[in-house]
Amino acid sequence: MRKIPRRYGHFVFGTIQSGITCAVASAIANAHFVTDGTFASHWLRSYLFSWLVMLPVVVFAAPFIRRLADGMTR
Repeated sequence: MRKIPRRYGHFVFGTIQSGITCAVASAIANAHFVTDGTFASHWLRSYLFSWLVMLPVVVFAAPFIRRLADGMTR
């Protein structure tokens, strides 16, 4: 299996991290649709929208956040 070059690790990390975060957040926000039986469709729609918005934010903010965290810790 071919692997992605290490220099793109930042983008891979951001994609995975934003995907997991958006999945959990949208599941919590749509939990009330479980009783209606429409949870899956509402969750998927909100997950995809939030992930498309969040992915560029995570990818571009991560280097700043990493430097900030490094500056705040030893």
